Amino acid sequence: MQHSIVSRREWLAARKALLARERALTHELDALRAERRELPWVRVDKPYVFEGPEGEYRLGDLFRGRSQLAVYHFMLTPGSDHICKGCAFVADHIDTARQHFEHADLAFAAVSRAPLEQIESVKARMGWTFPWISSYGSDFNFDFGVSFRQEDLAAGRAVYNYGTPIHNSKDMFGTSIFVTDDSGAICHSYSTYHRGVEMLMGALMWLDLAPKGRNESGGTHSWVRRHDEY
Repeated sequence: MQHSIVSRREWLAARKALLARERALTHELDALRAERRELPWVRVDKPYVFEGPEGEYRLGDLFRGRSQLAVYHFMLTPGSDHICKGCAFVADHIDTARQHFEHADLAFAAVSRAPLEQIESVKARMGWTFPWISSYGSDFNFDFGVSFRQEDLAAGRAVYNYGTPIHNSKDMFGTSIFVTDDSGAICHSYSTYHRGVEMLMGALMWLDLAPKGRNESGGTHSWVRRHDEY
């Protein structure tokens, strides 16, 4: 890999110029995050039912005594043996991170449309410990924009990430945030999909500091493998 080689003084001048841009972007991101926190909420009135290792769960059970809940919509389709590499990449970051954010009043659960037996098999293989439950037979994935019925795919009505037409995939990925209001009602505050999920991939942030960046000459995340396949 060839690159410009300069004196320390020249490097420092270039680094300070970049630092000014980094600081401006940091302040812009702070403002964006504040705007995100001010988004209006939508009450969740539908009585979703999930299946977990201990039996039946309602959405409120997933908060586990906290006032906020992050749900990762893990792309795992019923009957398929395909484990999404991108979802697995995100999942590898969760158990370490949740040791911290769960102490800041944010609960976590992964939700997939696959039956619980299928989920438990993948979870055991990958060694993850975070709560992961099944929404099989529920409208949850469809209502929050990550699963698509065959008739909607066929009719061109399936839309992902607030506007992208989906033609073939029955399941996609994303993250949704829920919160309880002063009355105790559950509300939906935020969802993000596609590249919006990159903020959860800490390994990318490390790569972004290095000269080769994400090293994606073969395509987006082309080098990523499930961690037991490297």
